[in-house]
Amino acid sequence: MFTGIVQGKARVLDLERHPQFMRLTVELPPARAERLEQGASIALNGTCLTVTGFTGNRVSFDLIVETLRVTNLGDLKVGDEVNFERAARFGDEIGGHSLSGHVHATVEILDIERSEHNCVVWFALPDEQGKYILPKGFVALNGCSLTIGEVRQDRFNVYLIPETLAVTGFGTAAVGERINLEVDSQTQATVDTVERLLQQRGLV
Repeated sequence: MFTGIVQGKARVLDLERHPQFMRLTVELPPARAERLEQGASIALNGTCLTVTGFTGNRVSFDLIVETLRVTNLGDLKVGDEVNFERAARFGDEIGGHSLSGHVHATVEILDIERSEHNCVVWFALPDEQGKYILPKGFVALNGCSLTIGEVRQDRFNVYLIPETLAVTGFGTAAVGERINLEVDSQTQATVDTVERLLQQRGLV
């Protein structure tokens, strides 16, 4: 389980690409590589991955075809940075909301509005998951637990504070970039339950 509180950025050191498979190696900050174990879970851009090998703070992961299809990790290049979060431990403070690290889709950045103290980012509303994107609801974008602002017919936005811009990759994000999205599991369960009940009663 993850909390959506990104712990920093990890730099991509190596990409070993094969047909429908990729081995990804990143460099974690040394302090975040303590007590690391093979088989541990780390979220990169919100995607739960299993540590397959490590030397010091150099950590490797194996990405299979489904991960490459659903997420933006296949777009990475050596030198890029990804958001990371180590798996939550029992007793940790849950500062964001509960995440599984199972990405549902990618969404494109449509616009970025920057001012001195504010940053508003607009994303394309996903076709299949759009019904779970609700004003003031939770969403995870590249592993960041965020509150949804405005929702329109084809887009939605989030408001980013300076700390989020400094700690995560959103500080250098650009229009056109693909971002991993995980919808809130409680919102998904509520919407699906209401839909099912309405269908049973012939109201939809």
